[in-house]
Amino acid sequence: MTSKPTVDQLNAFFRAEFPQAKVLVEALGEGTARVRHSVGVAELRPGGTVSGPVMMATADVALYAAILGSIGIVPLAVTTNLNINFLRKPAAGRDILGICTLLKVGRTLAIGEVSIYSEGTDEPVAHASGTYAIPRG
Repeated sequence: MTSKPTVDQLNAFFRAEFPQAKVLVEALGEGTARVRHSVGVAELRPGGTVSGPVMMATADVALYAAILGSIGIVPLAVTTNLNINFLRKPAAGRDILGICTLLKVGRTLAIGEVSIYSEGTDEPVAHASGTYAIPRG
C-alpha cells in the first residue's frame, strides 16, 4: 500500500488519468469521500434532468476516491460491481454530489455505498453500492 493521498493529490491523479471526467473530489475522510460532478447541457437528457450515466459515473468516482483515500493511489483498483437505484428526478441546473461510505476494505476487495444528491437538496436522487477489486501488491 502507498501513503494516503490528500484531496489535491487525488484530484491531480484524476486529472492526469481521467482528463475527460467532470468530477472533482471535495473531501476525504476515514473511509469516506465526497465528489462533485459539474452539470451542463451535455449532462442532461430529454425531460430536463441529469442523465443516469452521469449519476453512475459520480457514484463510481466517489467509491474509487474513498478507496484510494483509504489505501493510497493504486491505479489498477477496478470496479467489479456497481448497482444503482434512481430515487427521484435531479434538478437540471445543479451539480450532482456523491457521498461515499466504505463498508469494508479487505486485502483484495473493497465495498461501499454512495448517496447521490442534486446540489441544494436534502433527499438523495440515487443510491449506489459497489465493489472494487484491489490488486495484490
